[in-house]
Amino acid sequence: MITLGIEGTAHTLGVGIVDDECNVLANELDMFRPKEGGLHPREAANHHSDVVSTIIRNAVEKAGISLSDVGLVSFSMGPGLGPCLRVAGTAARALACSLGVPIVGVNHCVAHVAIGRAQCGCDDPALLYASGGNTQVIAFAEGRYRIFGETQDIGVGNMLDKLGRELGMGFYAGPIFEKLAKEGDRYYELPYSVKGMDVAFSGLMTAAVALQKKGVPLEDIALSVQETAFAMLTEVTERAMAHIGKDEVLLGGGVAQNNRLRDMVADMAHARGAEMYVPDRRYCMDNGAMIAWLGAEMYNSGVRMDVSETAVRQRFRTDEVEVTWRS
Repeated sequence: MITLGIEGTAHTLGVGIVDDECNVLANELDMFRPKEGGLHPREAANHHSDVVSTIIRNAVEKAGISLSDVGLVSFSMGPGLGPCLRVAGTAARALACSLGVPIVGVNHCVAHVAIGRAQCGCDDPALLYASGGNTQVIAFAEGRYRIFGETQDIGVGNMLDKLGRELGMGFYAGPIFEKLAKEGDRYYELPYSVKGMDVAFSGLMTAAVALQKKGVPLEDIALSVQETAFAMLTEVTERAMAHIGKDEVLLGGGVAQNNRLRDMVADMAHARGAEMYVPDRRYCMDNGAMIAWLGAEMYNSGVRMDVSETAVRQRFRTDEVEVTWRS
């Protein structure tokens, strides 16, 4: 069966096409980039509305199939920005109804786990999910993906983007932070907010802005921010692995593209005698392939949804999903 998945939780409108072996036939996307300021949900949704038909056509062409070959449509039901989610949901319902095929709404966070397991070949990892809107340590236990630790304020990617705007870097500042940090040569101590297996980034962000006002070079600020934030994430991931007895760790989310975070988690895993896995960068960021693959897994395990059951859920928690496709 061929599954087409539509991702639209935040800044990216993506369409992925996979088969039942998780061979990715297409993974097309278009990212909304605001001209100034941050991400406005309505502006992002308007962008998604403008490009969704084109991205679907591009994905079908890339896959070398016709729409009549699609046997299932899945979409990101949540969590995410309401206006963006509604565009993806509306497009998915319209496509499924026009093709006369089933539809499945999936949890965006769980989709990161699903594509990571399939692409990396890991069995039962703890996932460090580090993205703009979400920062969680997730693992499978008792039929659900449980959240063993998470941010208490904002996601690490959101922190980097907000701080980047404050420091004059522009939006989507994560890659800029990584580049500048490589040129930094002095570490400045910043608030290290870890409580059990939870983290918080607001204090770090405020302190970093204060450093700029004191004349500290951006390179040193970037170095200090990355070292502090990523050490926090690595610590809570290790604590979760020890708590639940996992010997595999999987990275997911857009921030997982950062090489410094990868190195720190890899060092931790090596010290524990564990294995670290990271999917291809195309599957770390928001993408339609992961939505398609999770939809296929859910459908093949017996999950069925009526169109009336596919309303979007902005606050769709990871641990609300009953995982029927693995034991």
